[in-house]
Amino acid sequence: MIRVLLVDDHEMVRMGLAAYLSTEDDIEVVAEAGSGEEGVRLTVELQPDVILMDLVMEGIGGVEATRRIREKCPASRVIVLTSFIDDEKVYPVIEAGAFSYLLKTSRAAEIAKAIRAAAAGEPVLESRVAGKIMARFRHGQEAHPHEQLTPRELEVLKLIGKGKSNQEIADELIIGIKTVKTHVSNILAKLDVEDRTQAAIYVHTHNLG
Repeated sequence: MIRVLLVDDHEMVRMGLAAYLSTEDDIEVVAEAGSGEEGVRLTVELQPDVILMDLVMEGIGGVEATRRIREKCPASRVIVLTSFIDDEKVYPVIEAGAFSYLLKTSRAAEIAKAIRAAAAGEPVLESRVAGKIMARFRHGQEAHPHEQLTPRELEVLKLIGKGKSNQEIADELIIGIKTVKTHVSNILAKLDVEDRTQAAIYVHTHNLG
């Protein structure tokens, strides 16, 4: 069974999704969350295989919820299910670690198919989202991933390259440990690397130290 968590602040949306997915023999909706905060908490508690995540919600919203889920439960895959397709929504959540991106206009069967694909490690992108990403890639294909980092994120990356722990980085930069963890999560997503070791290798490969 593919265990799914629904995160959306509209109860009717959750009810509709849950009703349809309950008819699928290989998919089980293990819980529903009405906010990003609740979604993160339930992900940590239940360790679902796939999370269907709305983007615009009160509180931390889908982007930050996705980032926290990726940090705390990297094995759980987030499928964004939203009504929005503008750049200000698409790129931040992809960079935060979303695995797939669908619109709420998608047919129910397409959503179920995307859930199965995510569980199998195959991302699914709505065609217009895929077009945006390809266009951005073509425009910036000569750029290095670390050029997307903020000055503070670049500082943190260099310290990762020196083998510093999160606490050591926090002490050196005089910032909170939670802030460091957020920076590290952003860095890994922007560099498209899996862990700190790969990030450290990136530092030395690109002579950033």
